[in-house]
Amino acid sequence: MSADRITDYLSQFSQARSQMTEQLGRVVIGQAEVVEQILAAVFTRGHCLLVGVPGLAKTLIVSSIAQILDVGFKRIQFTPDLMPSDITGTMVLDENDQGKREFRFVRGPIFSNIVLADEINRTPPKTQAALLQAMQEREVTVGQDTHKLPEPFFVIATQNPIEQEGTYPLPEAQLDRFMFNIYVDYPTLDEEKRIVSQTAKDETPELTKVMTGKAIINLQKLVRSVPVSDFVTDYVVKLVRATRPKDPTSPEYVRRMVDVGAGVRAGQYLVRAGQAFAAMDGRFSVAIDDIKKAAAPVLRHRVAANFQAQAEGKTSDDIVADLLKTVGESEPAKYVATSGAVKKRL
Repeated sequence: MSADRITDYLSQFSQARSQMTEQLGRVVIGQAEVVEQILAAVFTRGHCLLVGVPGLAKTLIVSSIAQILDVGFKRIQFTPDLMPSDITGTMVLDENDQGKREFRFVRGPIFSNIVLADEINRTPPKTQAALLQAMQEREVTVGQDTHKLPEPFFVIATQNPIEQEGTYPLPEAQLDRFMFNIYVDYPTLDEEKRIVSQTAKDETPELTKVMTGKAIINLQKLVRSVPVSDFVTDYVVKLVRATRPKDPTSPEYVRRMVDVGAGVRAGQYLVRAGQAFAAMDGRFSVAIDDIKKAAAPVLRHRVAANFQAQAEGKTSDDIVADLLKTVGESEPAKYVATSGAVKKRL
């Protein structure tokens, strides 16, 4: 593929991203970083966990993204009495055209392109586990049959960090399935004024669909083809290994304040996120800044801070921020990808 063709694709990608952001801005005020991270996950086949107090438009953001994408959307309200079959589907005894009774699989709401798992921590681990296979293998096994999920497919879950009564913490295996753990923070003063002012208007903007499911799949392929230099790969590996308290390269404060560090999947997600951020900006090379931008949402739920960290007033976010200052960058000798390397990747 020629360099001009690549440039055209990246330009179209950047324009599509701008159109999506513009449409979302008609409904969602502020939260630009949250939107950017969700879109990056969409274009890398990743899943997101949105964490924030009630009333910060978490559900609105997800439903609005579903409106501007011409794909299927299902919302599952997670409650304590929700059963795994309520998510994946179940076998029912039915009568066919010949009058013979046979079992038929009725698909659950997981069979959609975008699945909103609302308040995911309000349902028991047994039901939470129903999402594990779907999120990893993109398929569901019921009985002896395995059913493929539609493409594109991604789960966006929401969670309230302050409500503890009647909630079930997500196990590490479940958390690790999420590419990003995104913190939804309070709006700024000006943004909050606009939100309150807009409430007085009896208007509900109609959002225009910007992208089809096929276009999303094509852009996912484009993102995966963005070259990642050895320089960037080395930095990613150094950063991830530095989160592990038993690794000889980890700083002293990590050994003191971290029980468990990030696994290999964290490095894979950092690279994919870097590819997405680069492509969304119209660049066909991943920079160190792209990795640093993805570090907090990728690592915060994979770095387990211990009691010593709590005693010192440190959170996982603080530790990741310190690591970004501590972990050095290697010499960028092989940083610039040649046109030949680009063609080879494509």
